[in-house]
Amino acid sequence: MQQLEPAPAHAVPSRSRQEQVAAGIGDSVSAGLGIFPLGIALGLLVVQAGLPWWLTPALSLAAFAGSLELLLVGMVAATAPLVAVAITVFVVNFRHVFYAFSFPIHLVRNRFARVYSVYAMIDEAYAVSAALPPAERSGPRLITMQIASQVYWVGGGLVGVAVGAVIPGPIKGLEFALCALFTVLALDACRSRRELPSVLLAAIAVGGALLLVPEVALFGALLAFVVLLLVRYRMARRRESTELAHA
Repeated sequence: MQQLEPAPAHAVPSRSRQEQVAAGIGDSVSAGLGIFPLGIALGLLVVQAGLPWWLTPALSLAAFAGSLELLLVGMVAATAPLVAVAITVFVVNFRHVFYAFSFPIHLVRNRFARVYSVYAMIDEAYAVSAALPPAERSGPRLITMQIASQVYWVGGGLVGVAVGAVIPGPIKGLEFALCALFTVLALDACRSRRELPSVLLAAIAVGGALLLVPEVALFGALLAFVVLLLVRYRMARRRESTELAHA
């Protein structure tokens, strides 16, 4: 009798498309709990800045990036030069380049869906995807999670516009919602992946960038962190090779 070969560890479970879509919606809920209130904060900021309400959904569709949109509201209200806006967009969103190294975009087969997945590769989508075991990832699940995340974002922005229209005075401290969301996502990812060394490397990268290149601290910290991660990866592979050789 012919023996069946075991399925590879990275194979996607045999789920129907409906089950994968349902799983993607479930994956989006944890991020949506932060994305939706953050969208409300964006809508409130747009109204309080005296900008037209339609700018909220326009930004949410044209530039699906929460941190960038919150910055753009202030820059648009202050009529900042286009050069300053372009540089800000480049520096703030440059971190997305590094997401592409490990984001499972290869699971998305459809060409148009893949283009959307690249467009919707936000911090929350990356964090949720990274927390999933590789065997549980799939293209439909990934795309559904990203679409749901954008629905939370656009819907929250519209709610924020409606709330801002009836609130008489400005609300202070809305910008902290973004920092709080990133902090929760980072802590959750570190706890699920047990990546304490990565947290220490990130602290070293940020500290070094603040001391050496404070003018471009974010950009410098990202580059330093990538270099440190590559060094750590190389050392881990070398250690694994040594252990296999002595096994």
